[in-house]
Amino acid sequence: MKNIILFILLIFSSLLLAQEENFVLHTATGDIYGTLTLSQTSKQTPLVLLIAGSGPTDRNCNQPQMQTNAFKMLSDSLLNHNIATLRFDKRGIAESKKAGSKEIDLRFEHYINDVKSFIDTLAKDKRFSQIIVAGHSEGALIGLVAAENNAKVAKYISISGVAISADEIIKEQISAQPQAVKDMVFPMLDSLKIGKTVENVPQMLYSLFRPSVQPYMISWLKYNPQDEIKKLNIPILIIQGTTDIQVSENQADLLHSANPKSTLCKVENMNHVLKTCAVTEQTAQLATYANPDLPLMEGFVKCIVDFISQF
Repeated sequence: MKNIILFILLIFSSLLLAQEENFVLHTATGDIYGTLTLSQTSKQTPLVLLIAGSGPTDRNCNQPQMQTNAFKMLSDSLLNHNIATLRFDKRGIAESKKAGSKEIDLRFEHYINDVKSFIDTLAKDKRFSQIIVAGHSEGALIGLVAAENNAKVAKYISISGVAISADEIIKEQISAQPQAVKDMVFPMLDSLKIGKTVENVPQMLYSLFRPSVQPYMISWLKYNPQDEIKKLNIPILIIQGTTDIQVSENQADLLHSANPKSTLCKVENMNHVLKTCAVTEQTAQLATYANPDLPLMEGFVKCIVDFISQF
């Protein structure tokens, strides 16, 4: 009975010593909102800046049709190890919706520059001993470029990040389509890759190649993660789940090969939303994308904590 009471008191005391703060980054197009989670302590602590992936993904790794709470859980878990976090709604998403640009004006560099601005602001905060940039999925590339030649960044973490450029990803995704489809799509991608917009887009491909999105794609396609990760001279952690059906294990291997000094951590039976899923069957996978109460995969947080403490 005494042990149970002691356990409850320890949990209660940790909650009292923890706090969440609203965090606002002011930009030329509007404010970007986030949540800073940290312990109430006089000692400096490491801080992990969490960057969400593609699409309308908010600070908690949720979308209108996808509820995972993965970043909320990660922040709470890291706090147990006295590691602070900042997670945020990307420009144009959730509370940061008003900071979004018109689609035709949006560039991949807007996301990169937002992360750089967060880093600059956090570096002035004396509560933090170091800044670790961690990006999930597309956020891994955003964080990677933002960390390059940046003395304010101590470490970098790629979580389910790809190793090939976006045009190669799209080509892989449609490789099983009829040749007629590939004959239309591949030349368009090749044109955007060299910075040339495409005219007379077929209606069936309009959602991918509409004129208003082409400038963004041009700005995005020029980044090859393997080339970018070679530029980093700070400790690197590459985390990959073995049952991720969106990003294969091979992508993590390629990133690790591009920078052999990196640390590679493969988490058995972890999928793309960082949850437990022992199979790659789509129905079972999608069930984890819609369960915000399903805990993070055991071992995932340990990879991060061990990396931060060892380097």
